[in-house]
Amino acid sequence: MLDAPLAPQDSDLLDAYSTAVTQAAARAAPSVVHVAIEGARGRGSGSGVVVTPDGLVLTNSHVVAGASRIALTTTEGARFAARLLGDDPDTDLALLRAETQAALPAAELGDSAALRVGQVAVAIGNPLGFSSTVTAGVVSALGRSLAGRGGRPIEDLIQTDAALNPGNSGGALVDTQGRVIGISTAMIGGAQGLCFAVTANTARLVLGQLVRFGRVRRAVLGLTGQREAVPRRFARAHGLAQATALLLGEVVKGGPADRAGLEHGDLLVAIGGQVVAGVDDLLRWLTGERVGATAEAVVLRRGDLRRLLVVPAER
Repeated sequence: MLDAPLAPQDSDLLDAYSTAVTQAAARAAPSVVHVAIEGARGRGSGSGVVVTPDGLVLTNSHVVAGASRIALTTTEGARFAARLLGDDPDTDLALLRAETQAALPAAELGDSAALRVGQVAVAIGNPLGFSSTVTAGVVSALGRSLAGRGGRPIEDLIQTDAALNPGNSGGALVDTQGRVIGISTAMIGGAQGLCFAVTANTARLVLGQLVRFGRVRRAVLGLTGQREAVPRRFARAHGLAQATALLLGEVVKGGPADRAGLEHGDLLVAIGGQVVAGVDDLLRWLTGERVGATAEAVVLRRGDLRRLLVVPAER
């Protein structure tokens, strides 16, 4: 057909991709700082993300662990000291205060719950000491978990193939609009394209707790899980409007979830009257005031809807 639209050329697609990555980097890179530390273990470095103009900086807990002195360097070369405001090894996040009167370019935290597998992800950091390095890839998977330094799994991680190296830790993982969708946390040595970031929604939650209390006080249920689609036939049968829920993995023997009767393979759809669409929702609900307070957990088990009473403990 003579009037059929022409297929886009590879060069056009590449140019659009390049434009998206360069624009994302231009928006987000000024808010990514180099973090240098000195401590009992010697010197180390990583990256950080400025989240408020008055100098609040998110980085990784493992980057600043044991630090006695912390210094930040901006993309423009300005250098100043920083102090640790709070640390949360369970999410591998820490909050710094830059000791400067200058207003700093702050990143925008995006909504990581809206992420889709396959969308472009851009990592910005200081790998191997090379400042303001940009790598690009895609969101490879969502809802991953890795063992944290304290033994508790770091839940709901973003998996990406955007290349990370030592020094990227604490840097920004951003979308094509330059919004921070995650804080880079780990890569798997010897593997190709297996890199991870703490979600922006988890970072936002931890940020609020560290600003308010200097620590994250948590209730726990004693379980692990990941986001999973609710089978449509069960959703229709029970009148559930949500598309996803939390698929329970390990249920710790003798823990609050186990005592309440929750089991491996259950789909947790709600707790305490709040819909649970994924790990983020459960973590957001498990605040300090939930400790010792009885709540109703609603689960799908082999197609049946069950209501169980659970009493969270303090971590």
